[in-house]
Amino acid sequence: MVSVPRVVIAAPASGHGKTTVATGLMAALRRRGLAVSPHKVGPDYIDPGYHALATGRPGRNLDPVLCGEDLVAPLLLHGARGADVAVVEGVMGMYDGRGTTSYGSTAHVARLLDAPVVLVVDAAAQGRSVAAVVAGFAAYDSRVRIGGVVLNRVGSPRHEEILRTALDDLGVRVLGVLRRDEAVATPARHLGLVPVAERAAEATTTVDRLGALVSASVDVDAVRALARSAGPLAASAWDPDAQLAPPAAERPVVAVAGGPAFTFSYAETAELLSAAGAQVVTFDPLHDEALPDGTRGLVIGGGFPEVYAETLSDNAPLRAHVAELAHRGAPISAECAGLLYLTRELDGHPMCGVLDARAEMTGRLTLGYREAVAATDSVLGEAGTVVAGHEFHRTVVQPVHGDAAPLSASRPAWRIDHRLEGFVRGNVHASYVHLHWAARPEIARRFVEAALAVDVAART
Repeated sequence: MVSVPRVVIAAPASGHGKTTVATGLMAALRRRGLAVSPHKVGPDYIDPGYHALATGRPGRNLDPVLCGEDLVAPLLLHGARGADVAVVEGVMGMYDGRGTTSYGSTAHVARLLDAPVVLVVDAAAQGRSVAAVVAGFAAYDSRVRIGGVVLNRVGSPRHEEILRTALDDLGVRVLGVLRRDEAVATPARHLGLVPVAERAAEATTTVDRLGALVSASVDVDAVRALARSAGPLAASAWDPDAQLAPPAAERPVVAVAGGPAFTFSYAETAELLSAAGAQVVTFDPLHDEALPDGTRGLVIGGGFPEVYAETLSDNAPLRAHVAELAHRGAPISAECAGLLYLTRELDGHPMCGVLDARAEMTGRLTLGYREAVAATDSVLGEAGTVVAGHEFHRTVVQPVHGDAAPLSASRPAWRIDHRLEGFVRGNVHASYVHLHWAARPEIARRFVEAALAVDVAART
């Protein structure tokens, strides 16, 4: 049995201020000298970047859909090693889960962690009705314990008095009251908030302001006491080294794309690659003109290459190196943004040309969890392997047929319902589907084994 103080930040719906309160609370706790373990429910990649900035520790996701219920508590304990408290930001409305169910919801994760909940309510357009909202959420599922409320966007002292009186009558503790403050607003675009890596200086200022706002407006000591009320967890911390056989003596270099254009990744991916025997080296495709020395494998996650298409295209030396690595048979895992980067072109800008396809932005959002079946053997797994994944993009990739088709021998990566998705060519696996490798640690082992078979001396 392991005990770590923990609290979940939830809301009745998106837009109530979960990220403001969660990130501000993380920063406020760190200001007090505490080691804070940051977590996010669901497949979100952007909020964890702000969490990491607030805490100085990797932001980590807790997702029962992608990883299964049994891994939620172990992954939290893994992230919380050496931490004084764990703060978990929820997703959407508290009971909003996959499809028509609450599976994968904030409430589901709170139950799996046996963690108390702080409910953030946007009170801008309501008075005593706030008590009805909170009462409904508190009574909806007796297995979820709401330990208090933070009222957001409160307009005046009189407004605050009305809200507090209503909640006092209900017997729910008000842990904080935030006034309207545009100074802590975070810019957004087509897939959500702008990632930290794209606005580092401004993001640091925003997080500092959030920490100051929460310190001044929320009873942080009361939230800490609530977090300490969480009992021991009947689970052990997830350990990447324990998931895999001891690595070979040789440690092949696996390059992982980073920088502003490729910000979507799970911390556990690099940890599993390292546990499988790889030497993981991060590089920035916007600026680095060559892959890291000795690269024998490449992981390109998600992000916003469409925002940086011209700059990525201008880096022709790196594009050539990526294409050469693919043609040497090195393992390449490309998800979403990585898929776009490997195409011939993105919105008319030349890309790496590894895939015989073109990509372009559209006005249509593709979003949701996917159950995918491997359509062919690949560097990620054997044909027939079933995985849980997630799609989140506003682009399309269309195969191109004709001259010099570099992927004339490509096969589909996944079968999803009745459609085929993605590309497999040799040891290249490119797809829109994001995976959480903690659910399938054997992917890292298989990937590193393929990297070991690459002749590093063949590069020109």
